[in-house]
Amino acid sequence: MSKAIKNIFTEGAISPLFISESIAKHATKKEIGAHSIFLGQIRQDEIDGKAVAAIEYTAYEEMVLEKMHDIREEIFLKYDLTCMHVHHSLGIVKSGEICLFVFTSSKHRVAAMEACNEIVERVKAELQIWGREIFEDESHQWKVNK
Repeated sequence: MSKAIKNIFTEGAISPLFISESIAKHATKKEIGAHSIFLGQIRQDEIDGKAVAAIEYTAYEEMVLEKMHDIREEIFLKYDLTCMHVHHSLGIVKSGEICLFVFTSSKHRVAAMEACNEIVERVKAELQIWGREIFEDESHQWKVNK
């Protein structure tokens, strides 16, 4: 039976406190032997002589949540995971702040690490989430994922 569709979106940056509390909640789950965590941080890239001050994220939310639900189901079938958590920012996230938090847990490290990596790659490739780079001079352009 499928689990309910989970909301992966956080308004603004994902705080270090939220990340640390998420990790701490897993201390009671004694069957877990490994966690893998990916944190996506906004870089202050320089493009055409201008520094990126922030990225503003928008998404086709309903479509993204449905697709992420499908990805979640596929990942749980493929890897022996205990837990999987995915959080992605919407709105403005300043350079230096966290915009993507993927957290997988399993009995063994290989499953946690491989699942975490695959989730990150699929989020970048398959989800309809767009980033608009905002420069220090307040000009902007759409970001190309790499």
